[in-house]
Order: sequence, then C-alpha cells, then structure tokens
Amino acid sequence: MKKRSKKQQHKEQARRAHKAQISARRTAKKRAAMMAASLPAGVVDCRTEGAKRRFDRAESTPRPQMPRKVPRAEQKPPRRDERVTEGLFHGNARGFGFVTPAEGGEDIFIPATAVHGATDGDTVRVRYHAYTARRGGEEERREGEVTAILALASRYLVGTLYTGVSGFGRHRRRYAYVKADNPRIGQDVWLEGEPQGEDGDKVEVLLSDDRARGLHGRVSRVFGPATDRRANYEAILSALDVRTEFPEAVIREAKERAARPLSEEGRFRPENEVILTIDGAGAKDLDDAVSLRRLPRGGWLLGVHIADVSEYVTAGSETEREAMRRGTSLYFADRVVPMLPEALSNGACSLNAGEDKYALSAFLTLSEEGEIKKTEVRRTLIRSRLRGVYEEVNDLFARDKESEFYGKYRAVLPALTRMRELYAILAKRAKARGAMEFDRPEPILILDEAGDVQDIRCRERGEAERLIEQFMLTANEGVATLCLGGGIPCVYRVHERPEAGKLQEFLLYAHNLGLKLPQKTGEEIDGHDLAALLEEADEKGISRAVSYSMLRAMAKAKYSEKCTGHFGLGIANYCHFTSPIRRLSDLMTHRMIKAVLLDGEAAARYKSLASRAAEAASDTELRALEAEREIEALYKTAYLAKQEGEELDATVSGCAAFGIFAELANTCEGMIPLEDLEGDVYYDETTCSVRAGERVFTVGTPIRIRVEEADISRRRVRFSLVE
Repeated sequence: MKKRSKKQQHKEQARRAHKAQISARRTAKKRAAMMAASLPAGVVDCRTEGAKRRFDRAESTPRPQMPRKVPRAEQKPPRRDERVTEGLFHGNARGFGFVTPAEGGEDIFIPATAVHGATDGDTVRVRYHAYTARRGGEEERREGEVTAILALASRYLVGTLYTGVSGFGRHRRRYAYVKADNPRIGQDVWLEGEPQGEDGDKVEVLLSDDRARGLHGRVSRVFGPATDRRANYEAILSALDVRTEFPEAVIREAKERAARPLSEEGRFRPENEVILTIDGAGAKDLDDAVSLRRLPRGGWLLGVHIADVSEYVTAGSETEREAMRRGTSLYFADRVVPMLPEALSNGACSLNAGEDKYALSAFLTLSEEGEIKKTEVRRTLIRSRLRGVYEEVNDLFARDKESEFYGKYRAVLPALTRMRELYAILAKRAKARGAMEFDRPEPILILDEAGDVQDIRCRERGEAERLIEQFMLTANEGVATLCLGGGIPCVYRVHERPEAGKLQEFLLYAHNLGLKLPQKTGEEIDGHDLAALLEEADEKGISRAVSYSMLRAMAKAKYSEKCTGHFGLGIANYCHFTSPIRRLSDLMTHRMIKAVLLDGEAAARYKSLASRAAEAASDTELRALEAEREIEALYKTAYLAKQEGEELDATVSGCAAFGIFAELANTCEGMIPLEDLEGDVYYDETTCSVRAGERVFTVGTPIRIRVEEADISRRRVRFSLVE
C-alpha cells in the first residue's frame, strides 16, 4: 500500500473533522426540534435560546476578518440565466447585504462572499439570477454579487481600532483593523502602515478607493478611548457629517444682512392685534407669534405670524447653500447646532418682544366650530408685546390670580383666555378626525459644568404647549390648502398609510397585550381606530410601549412636492410653514408663496425648487433625528454607567426570545438577558410574556432591577432582576 504524504494526511484529517462538525450540528438541531415539538405553539425554551445566544456572542466578539483577494467579477461574462442591474446597496452586520434595483422590483440578496468591498449606501452594479425557493414554488428570489462600485456613500468611516500580532518567529507581524460603529457595515477595515491611535480608540478612517481586496484605509482622526463619552460624542457627529461650524463667508454674509435697517414699504402692520410669543424658557430662536380675536359676525380670526427668514436668506446666497446642506437645526443637551448663523437665528429673525420684525403672517378665518373658512398670507411688520414662557402660562392657567406670573400677563390675559377657548375647540376637532397622540415623554438631561449628566427628568407637556401646537397645525393646514388650491409650488409634509404587513404585526402585538381590536380589515382601519387603541393602552398603563410599537409600524413622514395627505394627523392637506429659522422646508415654502402668490411670478419656475427642497429636507431630517437619538442614548448610557450596581424601579417595556426590556421612569432603558434568569424560562410570543419559574413578566409589569453594565461605545445597558 502506497504511503500517503503529510499533505494528504492533513487533508484527510481536515475532511474527517469537517464531517464530525456537520454531524454534531445535525444532532443538535434534531435535539432542539424534539424539545420545541414538546412545547405549546408560540412558546420558546430559553435554555436552547441561551446556548444559541452564547454562540452568537462568541461569534460577535472582535476578531479580525482576514482580507481575501476577490475575483475580478466585472471581467466574467454573465451566464445565460444571469442579469445585470444597478442599485443601492444595504449592508448588514453579518456581512451580507441587499441591493434595491434602480428600476424597481424585488431586492437582490448579496452573500457576504459576494459583497466585494461595497458598504451601506453605495451605488453598485450587480450580476444576479432569479430562482424559486423550492421545486414547484411560486415565490421568486434573487441572488447575486457586486461587480462594480459606481458611487461611494462616504469615503469616511467611524469605528473602534483594534491591534494584534499574528504568526511566530520571523513570520511574526503586527496588524491593525477598525470595526465600524455603523451596524450595517459588517466588514472590518484593514489599516495600511503604522496606525495612529491606541488599541481601543475611537477613530475615523479614510477608505481606499481600491476595494479589490476588501476594505482598506488609514486613520484620519483619533477621537480618544472608546469608553470616553466625549470621544463618542465627537465620533457620532463625524459619522453623521453634522456641520458644527459655519464657513467664514456665511457668517460674514449673515451679519451684513442682519444689520440692514427695516422698512415698512410693501408690508402690513397689524397694530390692532395683540401679538405675543409663547415658547420654552431657554429658546432663543423665536420664529412664531400668535394673535386671536373674535369676529363681529361670529367665528375667529387667528393670526400666526412667522419670522420672514427668506427676506434675509435669498436665492443663491451663501447662507442658502449652507442651509440646504444642513436642512434643519439640531438640539442636543449641551448645545444647539443651528441651520442659520446666530446673527439671523437668534438675532434679526427672532421675534423678540418689543422689537419690530419682518414676518410672513397667515390670517385664518375660522368658524365657531374651528373649521378653516379662509386663509390669507401677507408680508407684515410686527411687534410682539410679550415673551411668554410655557411653564409660566401653564401656571397662570392653573392658578389664575394666585399665580406669581399674573402681573406679567395681566395686559394680555383677555387674549390668552380667547386662545384657550379656541384651543379646546381645535383639540376636539382633532380628536374627531382621528388624529393620533402618542405617549412619548421627552427627557430633560441636566448637565454639570463638566458636561456630564447629573440627572434625567421627563418634560411635562402642559396646556400652553398643546395650545401653540394646535395653532401651528391649523396654520400649516390652511397654508397647504391655499397652495394646493392656487397652484403654488410647496414643500408638503406627507405621511402615508402604514404597510399592510407592518400594521398586521402591530395589531397582533396589541391583541396579545389584551387590547380590543377594531372589527375591520387592514385596509379599512383608519386613524380613529388606532387612536382608540392608544386611549385603551393609556387606561391600562401600557401606553408608552404601545406608542413605540405603533410608531415602528407607521410609515415615516417625509417631505414631497406632491400633496398626498397626512395619515397620522388625519389631515388631507398639510405642510410645514411655521419654523423657517430651523427647517429648510418652511423656508422654501415661504420663498415660493412670496414669489408666486404675492409677487405674481410664474409657478412653473419654482416646481424644480419644491422637488429639490423636499428631497434635501427629507434626507437631512433623517440624519438629524439619528444624531439626536444617538447623542441622547450616549448621555443616558453614561448616566447609567455611574450607577452600576445600584438597584432601581423599572417597568417591563417589551419581551423577546432573548431578553426582557425594562424602562426607568426617566426613559432610560436596558435589557435583562433571559439566560440570566433563574429556573425554567419560557418566552410566549402569543401573549408577549416571559415565564421564569413562578413569575410571569409582560408589558407594564413593575419590577426591581440592578444596573450591571453600561457600554458607552455601543450605547447598550444590561440589567439584572432583583428578587
């Protein structure tokens, strides 16, 4: 018998080990299937789930993905059953992704081995084939590989730096790579040359254009240790391309225009109206004021006076170009990143009390029942009589003459009384049309001099806040109706019906929580039905969890040049008109109203502007929301990191097959892994509950938790259950 070489022996050993591994996996699957079959439908044995999670956790620990040379896919001609298309790549933390074809149709699955250096948001060319999942099946699936990257979403990436040593003796070498913070980027970035920074630092990487061997790059910026709050703060702003500084040309232009003297020419001065602003105590960019009087023949004349920002930010100016890039102001706990320079946002445009200001005023004639009968928009020169504060007005409404602020508001008290009366009428109309009001408490982060969180409280929304909100909604509806009826280009705020699948998932969730569902099909369900569910959830003390779940099921509101209605508000015509200091959409709507309605210019000239502004406003809004959400989560995690080991009261906000989510009264949230619970643990998806021994946990269950770990870099908190 011929003696085999060592190479052949090694191959045989590897083959046997591989077969043994496959056999062990098959045995484990059979055991899991047998255990699952013995449980009631919808119940998961969390012991097997825990083992699977421990394996997944081991797989997710930082380990380098060695770069591999990918085939030159572009040079290979497609097979007869293959097609070529272009589209947007959507990545996944596990390395694979999907491509949404530009021409439409089903997404194309891209295995991890066929991504070839594409990252989330890149525009790519793919070669793919279609197939059915099983013989005789009707559902078509698509799978392919990236053959070319046509446009990069970004050349920069933010993540955590890891270094290590591989090999032995003379083959020993150092390596460095970066794991992206973006969970949709599952590939590691290998660094070229000696990297800046230390192991565990949060860094920014400039990616190489050559993706033939995966992702490569060099460190362009070091933020500091990944465990440091300040380093993570700057990393978030960098990753989301938040512009915190204005170019000198923009600042210079804004100051020059803010210094121009005011003129009454071509403007109406509403001297007979009692005009005032009501806003938060710390607000400096006051862009809306209100007035209200009764009409002699019945009804109301509501005046909503908005800062005429477009008088200062003109078409083609440096300030407008910067506003198009920013799209919106961002509000963080420690600072505001404004859309416009301070000379305009807090100065010339802010409707400060006792100062003449340019405004674009919407005068809305309302019936006794609050129905909009007529809307008129005029250029005005206004003077606010008083700078109202929400907390003060709420105290005045509650205590009347006993309020310590009664003296301040005495001169405008008749106007405030009328406003309160109209607000009650408008709120009743909103409820009648099925407007949904979500229970989303707004946290207030209280910082010390060093910028660290000292306390977190919930902001109370009183009657004054709701009053101003209803007046702004009414103005937005009236202006949108005016634009639509007059053929005036406008940036509309639209909100589509939720997708049938997502709505069905939410209704199943609500049913499992014991809420009464409407006896309608998915297509028949409207805002009235969902608002009724929110009311019932509020009565049962589970409104927060139900609100969050319903929001996830809803379509995202966006901006559009086409008016398609707002499902959440129950309004057919709606736009944003009332905040041009901090929103691009409002600023551009002002410009088009003034040009077409007031100056008589051709509407066709502004149709492309409406489209471009809507797209820019939608994109920048998503970025701003993500930045605000991430920074808030960072502060909350840092706050809980200082309380590790402490016991706190919480409420179950959700249950899953891997853990129990618990929320504190101050909106901080963490997760209790099911594998940490004692006794036999089962998750029942039919009731959205977890049974651990004799205890049952479901949404709304009050519990006592201990803060075990707060990971600042990943913004994740782990709790444990206190018996």
